[in-house]
Amino acid sequence: MKNLTDSFVYLGHWPSAGSFGFNTDILATNPINLSVVFGVLVFFGKGVCVNDLLDNRKQRILNTIRNSEELREGAIQQLENARARLRKVETEADQFRVNGYSEIEREKLNLIDSTYRTLKQLENYKNETILFEQQRTINQVRERVFQQALQGAIGTLNSCLSNELHLRTINANIGMFGTMKEITD
Repeated sequence: MKNLTDSFVYLGHWPSAGSFGFNTDILATNPINLSVVFGVLVFFGKGVCVNDLLDNRKQRILNTIRNSEELREGAIQQLENARARLRKVETEADQFRVNGYSEIEREKLNLIDSTYRTLKQLENYKNETILFEQQRTINQVRERVFQQALQGAIGTLNSCLSNELHLRTINANIGMFGTMKEITD
């Protein structure tokens, strides 16, 4: 390969007046050089079918595009499935949230009702206890007043009764009991 490029380089050094040679001036010889290169490629490339290479390349590109489209379709389907699951989860979360709030409200109302009933019972117990203590205090006061009155009456009787009055009271009571006994017999 080195010899081939060297021979082209040596051809560039030949004088171009009246003989065959390569002009190395790029601006002046670009179309000529391109046609020579193209001719060499056609001559040496007859065994290699450019159309086959291009068709193979085209098939690989088409297969890649098809695969990309299939992957894209799969990705779109997965995205739709994920969105559907997300909507379902959001709906369930909303239901849990609503149910949770209503359950909290229900529990709050039950607690308030229970507390109210307990307070009502405590109020009733308090009123019963107060009434019971009032009755007990009234009974104690009555008993004390009765004892004091009885002691006062006994004291008055003892101070006012003489033996003679005492004997007459006893005889009068015995007479009353005797009369009562005769009536009942």
